[in-house]
Amino acid sequence: MIDLGSPRDLAALALLALGVTFDLLGCLGLVRLPDVYNRLQAGTKCVTLGTFLLLLGVVVRFGFDAMGWKALLCIWFVAMTSPTAAHAIARGAHRSGVPLAPGSVLDRYREDGEARAASPIGAPARGGETP
Repeated sequence: MIDLGSPRDLAALALLALGVTFDLLGCLGLVRLPDVYNRLQAGTKCVTLGTFLLLLGVVVRFGFDAMGWKALLCIWFVAMTSPTAAHAIARGAHRSGVPLAPGSVLDRYREDGEARAASPIGAPARGGETP
């Protein structure tokens, strides 16, 4: 049971509320944003931060018992896998030719030559340019 008079429980509740807020905003971004690259941004930034805050709230609430250590292990796991998975998805989408949203102004993979390196020999790269 959460005791609202305890500073520890209040801090845990604040972390949990912030975590749920960031997760909600990340989910909203997944639904509302125009293309896979923008959706990945919402999914990795907001949801990762929201998950960190939720798990940190668990650590603050329960301390370093079995549940707290499991929450810390989950924080480490999310920190290692979420950015790596997002990068792999974005690079795979770019290499397979998934277009950017019409309002996008910057394509770092294209600037680095990723699109030309990924296209078959003799085939035009994404955007109709020749290699």
